[in-house]
Amino acid sequence: MGRKNRGLNKGRVSRIGSYAIASSIKDPTCDPSYRESDVKDYWLDRNQRILDWLLCERSSIICLQEFWVGNEELVNIYDKRLGDAGYINFKLARTNNRGDGLLTAVHKDYFKIISHQELLFNDFGDRVAQLLHVELVAPFCAWSDCVSDWNGSKRGHVYKFLRSQGFVSSYDTAHQYTDADAHKWISHRNHRGNICGVDFIWLLNPNRYRKLLKTSWSEAVFGMFKYQLRRASLTEDDAFAFLKADSQGDYITYSGFCEALRHLKLIGCNGLSAEEIQELWVQADIDGNGVLDYKEFKQRIWKASLSEQGLEVSDDWDDVVNGTEQTIGFSVKNAVLFPTEVEKGMWPEDYSLSDHARLTVVFSPVRMPCSRLTPRILLKSEVLAAVMRAAVYANASCFRSRCK
Repeated sequence: MGRKNRGLNKGRVSRIGSYAIASSIKDPTCDPSYRESDVKDYWLDRNQRILDWLLCERSSIICLQEFWVGNEELVNIYDKRLGDAGYINFKLARTNNRGDGLLTAVHKDYFKIISHQELLFNDFGDRVAQLLHVELVAPFCAWSDCVSDWNGSKRGHVYKFLRSQGFVSSYDTAHQYTDADAHKWISHRNHRGNICGVDFIWLLNPNRYRKLLKTSWSEAVFGMFKYQLRRASLTEDDAFAFLKADSQGDYITYSGFCEALRHLKLIGCNGLSAEEIQELWVQADIDGNGVLDYKEFKQRIWKASLSEQGLEVSDDWDDVVNGTEQTIGFSVKNAVLFPTEVEKGMWPEDYSLSDHARLTVVFSPVRMPCSRLTPRILLKSEVLAAVMRAAVYANASCFRSRCK
């Protein structure tokens, strides 16, 4: 096995770059009310320098967020320079004419495009995502790449949900960091001047065990449900009373459950569907008697947390070996953030290319067992859509290997 892997890895690595390039950073040389979009010389110079970095780095796949898709001149510049360098470009604007969006560039010398799908979440943040199914030119191995921009931390529901599904943060993997090491690196300085780590490139290999999607999906939504209840300053007892509504007994009815979801804006336009609400109810009604008593409320809703179950499992994954076939996955060879100061938890004052750091990860193909339980490519869009309908955030570029 080791000999085969050495031959497989030789001369073949995939470098993935993710960068939120900030479509309209304020020009520090102008009046504070001006935005970069008002000063052509500034946005043109900054984006040319960004392109210089990207082409110098020559990643196999480039994932850009906050890309100014509404600027035709700038789009043409990226198309020309990236196209001349051998990249195939995919662009997607955020909904409601927000002006910015995503650009994913795939180098044709490394990957063949199998399919491409655009995901429009139509949420209050007008968020979108690109789902690409690509195949390594050699060796032959398919994987899918999902790119979006959600800006969230390790405390967020999306981070915990993806961890519960077997995804690992490539940067943390490369540096052998755990969730307790979150303070050791940052990747963003927001408009309030706060620094935080919110940018991830996720990896999901075919030998990683995952909890069933319905189970972990319901945990994610119940976690958001609890968050909204606590955000309304409700204690445990108050939350139960709120959900009971006009119930004649000491229990929650289905109608009261639905009304609470509606009040918390988790259903309605672009919210949870009727089928999804019914699925949540089935998960919550443990004894199946048609109502939720206090014990069921406490166990399923008030104590809902992905970190209590999903993350504990994910820190010590067991490879699923029995009943598997050999396939090709990816190991993380290296991962770096630029500017380098952010890797020490500091934001350099003289950095002006973006308010996000650039994250680059180098992957190398390795042979590994592929579980027959591994969900196929559609799992990705299902996971993202379910979590986004629960209105939680993370900034992620997600990569998963697929069995051939």
